[in-house]
Amino acid sequence: MRVYPTFFKLAFSWMDAERAHKIGFRGIRFAHSSGAGRILQKFTAPSPALQTTAFGVTFPSPFGLAAGFDKEGHGIEALTELGFGHVEVGTITGQAQPGNPKPRLFRLVEDRAVINRMGFNNDGAATVEPRLKAARAALQRRHPGVRPVIGVNIGKSKVVELEDAIADYLVSARSLAPAADYLVVNVSSPNTPGLRLLQDVESLRPLLTAVGEEADRSAGRHVPLLVKIAPDLSDEDIDDVARLALDLGLDGIIATNTTIGRSGLRSTPECVERCGAGGLSGAPLKQRSLEVLRRLRDATGGALTLVAVGGVENAQDVQDRLDAGATLVQGYTAFLYEGPFWAARINRQLAKNRRA
Repeated sequence: MRVYPTFFKLAFSWMDAERAHKIGFRGIRFAHSSGAGRILQKFTAPSPALQTTAFGVTFPSPFGLAAGFDKEGHGIEALTELGFGHVEVGTITGQAQPGNPKPRLFRLVEDRAVINRMGFNNDGAATVEPRLKAARAALQRRHPGVRPVIGVNIGKSKVVELEDAIADYLVSARSLAPAADYLVVNVSSPNTPGLRLLQDVESLRPLLTAVGEEADRSAGRHVPLLVKIAPDLSDEDIDDVARLALDLGLDGIIATNTTIGRSGLRSTPECVERCGAGGLSGAPLKQRSLEVLRRLRDATGGALTLVAVGGVENAQDVQDRLDAGATLVQGYTAFLYEGPFWAARINRQLAKNRRA
């Protein structure tokens, strides 16, 4: 019998979602700082059978934590102690920004979903940079073999106009690429005005080209570069992004970000309306994210890494995405509902299935 669902109902379900997130994250970080995380890691570390190679980097497990949970690099080590094969930090912007007014994070418990309009709240690239470098060095010391991987997700500062977006992304790439195992250009959040316009291939091409060149120059090595797209793109637009990624020699595509859609929800219309605008994540995104993944697989023919995210709740969801063409799989929203041992449970089941 699992205890966490009852604990969530009693301790967190009634609480403001952002406050609950902060309390839970502090608990995870405290376990690390107290030394309990290292003891825990003996039981949560992924089986060696799960090691996965993508864009030249070896991951302890194909399952990792999507961007959005650790926006500023405060808990990378602590999160890897829970069994995540990689942690994608961010979204980080060139300038520090507070994000949108609160409240800005809402649960739809009946749907096992979340609506957020956080607005890329973060300390800015210059402040996050030393945290990433320290975390990378610590993971290298503790894992002399295959260590957990650090991804860095970057976005546009809200105060920057679209015509100046490339220069703004380059600020982040310049600071953060040296500490990143891979870099993600986020052009698909619905919570920064105008950002999704950058998904148009004519805007995306110069942006990705410039970021890739700056990342490699700053790091003195090739930093794998990926782009994260929205589930709300048309099939034709998805095909266009796939062709562009192949043409530019990108290392991968992350599919998908949150959706602005609200169809098929179990929650009452009144409940959904109270949450207001923002990106929807969680179980309702499962089918569309899988459809986008399969379309990208067919369009790219295995020529680049596909990272699946959206509606991932259990080991079967992870396996379904691996079978559909993903090399790596990420989760986030279910973490809030499943608790700290979620990744370890998924890894154990994946390893058991591979032994069967």
